[in-house]
Amino acid sequence: MAGNADDARGPLSVQLVAGQKALVTGGNSGIGRATAIALGRAGADVVVNYVAGADEAEQVVAEIRGFGVRSYAHRADVSDEGQVVGMVARMVEEFGTIDIMVANAGLQRDAPTVEMTLAQWQKVIDVNLTGQFLCAREATKEFVRRGVVPEVSRSAGKIICMSSVHQIVPWAGHVNYASSKGGVGMMMETLAQELAPRKIRVNAIAPGAIRTPINKDAWDTPEAETALLRLIPYGRVGDPEDIADAVVAMASDLLDYVVGATLYVDGGMTLFPGFATGG
Repeated sequence: MAGNADDARGPLSVQLVAGQKALVTGGNSGIGRATAIALGRAGADVVVNYVAGADEAEQVVAEIRGFGVRSYAHRADVSDEGQVVGMVARMVEEFGTIDIMVANAGLQRDAPTVEMTLAQWQKVIDVNLTGQFLCAREATKEFVRRGVVPEVSRSAGKIICMSSVHQIVPWAGHVNYASSKGGVGMMMETLAQELAPRKIRVNAIAPGAIRTPINKDAWDTPEAETALLRLIPYGRVGDPEDIADAVVAMASDLLDYVVGATLYVDGGMTLFPGFATGG
């Protein structure tokens, strides 16, 4: 896999978000871990949210602090309103404000539709969709209160929703997950429309197949990876750092005029490669 604390990967070699304050939900593993570290390397102070895996969260914090910025871990379930309110309130108290909210926490509870329980459906919707709404809402309150600080950023704040290619690609056997990500797409666009006049930028990153624990079965053996690569025109499975790089760029003033967009980071998966030789 690509990426470690000493890598100079594209924009991460430049402190594009120096002096800003970022919160990354689900920041102790996978895409969230890589994103939290990348934001720290790019100059931000970072809150690393987690719901389980305290040791892993503290390891991420230690790595971020190695870049000379501030960081701490905060346990909170993003589907719990009170815990999200408390998490953002603590961040504002300790760091003074929030500039970047990366709503990354997510999970899967897979089952065929006829076997899916209401609990499986609701848990995924609660974390993947409602959790992102709660995080966006609480961050927005602080963005509106503070407004634009020109020496920090051209915008009053950035919300980056972590979506998926399944925002637009149906996924049989995963109706709860695909529905949650489709909801994230429309939620993001609606928030972007509403908040843009306040100079708050809301966008989404939609990963394709990335080497993370959540989808390990899809890439962990040569046979599984070969099958997966049939869906990826670019010919490789993505790394968490591929997504982290995109988040840093999206959170920076380099993309200040990007509002309400979904950036698909998927090696071409959404090009429907099955149609390259047929259809």
